[in-house]
Amino acid sequence: MNTTIPGYAYGSDEAARSPVGLEELDRLKATVMFTEEDERALRMAGDVLEDQTQDVLEVWYGFVSSHPHLVAYFSTPDGEPIQEYLDRVRSRFAQWILDACRRPYDQTWLDYQEEIALRHTHEKKNTADGADSVDNISLRYIIAFIYPITATMREFLGKKGHSAEQVEAMHQAWFKAVTLHVALWSRPYVRDDDW
Repeated sequence: MNTTIPGYAYGSDEAARSPVGLEELDRLKATVMFTEEDERALRMAGDVLEDQTQDVLEVWYGFVSSHPHLVAYFSTPDGEPIQEYLDRVRSRFAQWILDACRRPYDQTWLDYQEEIALRHTHEKKNTADGADSVDNISLRYIIAFIYPITATMREFLGKKGHSAEQVEAMHQAWFKAVTLHVALWSRPYVRDDDW
C-alpha cells in the first residue's frame, strides 16, 4: 500500500469489500474481450506511462476544468473549486493509472474498485478528503468519461518508440481496462438485481 498518497487505501482494512466475486469478474472480462494479451499490453503501458502520469493528468484536469458541469464535482456546493481537494484526488488518480496497468485483477483489486465506486456516490463522496463538496458524482458523467480518458491516452502510449502495433495493443488494453473499471464503479448506483 502506498501510504504517501492521502486517502489511498488499496489493500487496507479501510477499503470496502466488493460483493462482486472473481467468477463475475471473469464474465465481465470476457464481455469486454479482456485477455492475457491485454494484461501483457497493460504491463507494457504501465512502464510507458510511469514517468508521464502528471502529463496525462494535466490533459485530463484541463478537460475537467474547462467544463463547469465537471469541475463542479470538485467544488463547494456554491461552485467554487477546492484546490486542496483537486490536488489530493490528483495523487490518487495518478496511482490509479499505474494500478490499472500493473495490479493483478484479483479480489483485492475488486475490493478497491468498490471503494473507488463508493467514493463517487452519496455513501462516501468527500469522506477520504474531508472536502466540503457536492455529495455525489452523476453516473452518466462517469460513463461518458470513458471516452476522453481513453482517446487522450494514445498520444502518451506512443511516446516511447514502440511500434504502431504495440501502441495499438496498449491502447486497446487500456480501453478495455477503463470500461471494466467503470462497469464495476456503476454497481453502487443501481439496485443489486439490476446491476
